[in-house]
Amino acid sequence: MALYVQKFGGTSVGSTERIEAVADRVIATRKQGHDVVVVVSAMSGETNRLLELANAIHDKPTPREVDVLLSTGEQVTIALLSMALEKRGCKARSFTGGQVRILTDESHMRARIKEIDDKKIRSELAEGKVVVVAGFQGIDDNGNITTLGRGGSDTSAVALAAALKADECQIYTDVKGVYTTDPRVVEDARLLRTITFEEMLELASLGAKILQIRSVEFAGKYKVPLRVLSSFEDDPGTLISLEDENEMEAPIISGIAFTRDEAKVTVSGVPDVPGIAYQVIGPVSEAGIEVDVIVQNVSADGTTDITFTVKRADSEQTRDIIGRIGENVKAREVTLDKKIAKISLVGVGMRSHAGIASKMFKTLADESINIQIITTSEIKISVVIDEKYLELAVRALHSAFELGDEEKS
Repeated sequence: MALYVQKFGGTSVGSTERIEAVADRVIATRKQGHDVVVVVSAMSGETNRLLELANAIHDKPTPREVDVLLSTGEQVTIALLSMALEKRGCKARSFTGGQVRILTDESHMRARIKEIDDKKIRSELAEGKVVVVAGFQGIDDNGNITTLGRGGSDTSAVALAAALKADECQIYTDVKGVYTTDPRVVEDARLLRTITFEEMLELASLGAKILQIRSVEFAGKYKVPLRVLSSFEDDPGTLISLEDENEMEAPIISGIAFTRDEAKVTVSGVPDVPGIAYQVIGPVSEAGIEVDVIVQNVSADGTTDITFTVKRADSEQTRDIIGRIGENVKAREVTLDKKIAKISLVGVGMRSHAGIASKMFKTLADESINIQIITTSEIKISVVIDEKYLELAVRALHSAFELGDEEKS
């Protein structure tokens, strides 16, 4: 007998019919002789509806009361799923995050989990029940309801799996698993059967939308095997685990991630003196804006150009900040380009294979695609290009590195 933590997101529980289907899936796992803890999100659209209600009452509601409000979404789902299980003759018990004591810090709307008391869950499992837990929420030392922020239900599921030492944490979504790249861009994108935590973390941080970064970090830290599956199809999905648990000879490239949601800021002609990078980047970071790729080039005239990328939504604010400090840093010019995209090759096989970068650059050159910025790490190569060439570049690279599904090609 194994213990599985199964997490179902908003689309998976988006209607009573889908909740009934989730109940059938949970019972099928129980019939195989396994214990099951289920973590659920609010029904799709419910969190946004609750936020709209809050904003209709108060344009700046306090974070504490927002958390009290938002936590009700998952409370509806755990009750309905427990009812569906009981209707089928399966004993079930629902719990809010506070009831199972998922203890968090006091940071409302972005709380972090400190510890989980697993005694109550283990007691219910010992009585043969399916335990249904509200994701996305917890409770602080003062008894206040807290929420975990974006992707919080995934994090709840992985944290519970770690606390319970579950055999596997299964994340059910609206896709079959993790693909070599977005199937909407590359028709023969291949479903990966295995991938490492390290690769998944890179893909998640670089634009892949399958899992939130926090949940992958948590799973890697506590060595929780993580599986991504479809709520709507029977397929083994993708197993995310430690590198030595995958194939001995890992593929060179596991996937291609990309994002259109970036803008490039260039500050030209600033003095080439110690501390100049901080003088430019510091005020941007202090404004809460996340800076991604940074490149500094020294010119022959003794000045330097600093180029960096930010989220496109933050680009105008960034330009305003640089404009205000431009005179202090003696910048000759500040330019903003919102029409860029970032493409990244990811794979642990890069550690033991040379020539990946040159093959990537040649592939893009053959398609007459200019590279604006290059950045690398041990298992990643990222380039910034003109946004209009994004899909062409992804398809070309996917083909060049032979990542496609032969059955679809």
